Amino acid sequence: MTDINELRFDKNGLIPAIVVDSVTKRVLTLAYMNRESLRISMEKGLTCFWSRSRQTLWLKGETSGNFQHNCRLRPGRAGGKREAGRPCVSSGHRKLL
Repeated sequence: MTDINELRFDKNGLIPAIVVDSVTKRVLTLAYMNRESLRISMEKGLTCFWSRSRQTLWLKGETSGNFQHNCRLRPGRAGGKREAGRPCVSSGHRKLL
């Protein structure tokens, strides 16, 4: 399990979150998470981002019903330090990494 305290958030309290298709490894989404959205993602097993434009939490699928279910959260590495949370999700029949 990812320890939120080991991640390096930017000056705005955000980290990039990259959603990747687990089969094709294709990047599907680049969004941002703050500590609260990452905690929600970990606790609920659903992908939650921070909307920079609306300045609010964004639970993926809350409006459309097409939720992204986390299959794995894995921090990326930059310069040897943990920086980015990568939600691994499944949406419908497609599994995402």
